[in-house]
Amino acid sequence: MNIALIGYGKMGKAIERFAIERGHRIVSVIDVDNRHDFDSEAFRSADVAIEFTTPATAFDNYLMAFDRGVKVVSGTTGWTARMDELKQICAEKNATFFWTSNFSIGVNLFFAINRYAARLMANFQQYHPHISEEHHIHKLDHPSGTAISLAEGIIESDKAISSWSEDKDAADVVRIDHIRLGETPGTHTVTWDSAVDEITLRHRAKSRDGFALGAVIAAEWVASQQGFLTMDMLMDRIIANAK
Repeated sequence: MNIALIGYGKMGKAIERFAIERGHRIVSVIDVDNRHDFDSEAFRSADVAIEFTTPATAFDNYLMAFDRGVKVVSGTTGWTARMDELKQICAEKNATFFWTSNFSIGVNLFFAINRYAARLMANFQQYHPHISEEHHIHKLDHPSGTAISLAEGIIESDKAISSWSEDKDAADVVRIDHIRLGETPGTHTVTWDSAVDEITLRHRAKSRDGFALGAVIAAEWVASQQGFLTMDMLMDRIIANAK
């Protein structure tokens, strides 16, 4: 498979390593200093572009790829207020797009455990959820997309909770706290707290490798798919194949 990389930071380099190990070809690498290469034949030859950049540039990157007939897999967060707009563009352009807040298979299992726990805890209103997330100092947006996905999983499962907030004084919501420290690849903690005890779920990434491998696995699947795609669809496929 031919893969283009949009963004060539630490994540882009890790994705490159896993893609090559799995027998794929990196045909184009686009970063801040060579955006004109979107118009190259090399980029157009890609079966899928894997995009990890910044909230300010991601949306335009998607459109550039769509206009050149290249499918996109993206893990950039902080832009998703425009998700409905992107879905409409995908439909109009017959484009293929896959996005997730976190490509780690472990994190997506964590999402499923979180939703199940939230359904259980909805029956015990003495407990209230709180999320904390810790990332490296280079992560610009907060809260993380993963933390937001965890909060949304709780909101979907517990009708008594309608939203999330970073406001420490907000009531009847899922509060999300963030820390930016050193080079840590990411830790997410969901705590259900009551007056007498607390229950904690935690996922701690040991390196970026889980995210990078997940992005390549997603690209392998997306190459044969069409339309607006989600991690839940991919996880359903992975689980079905594991049975």
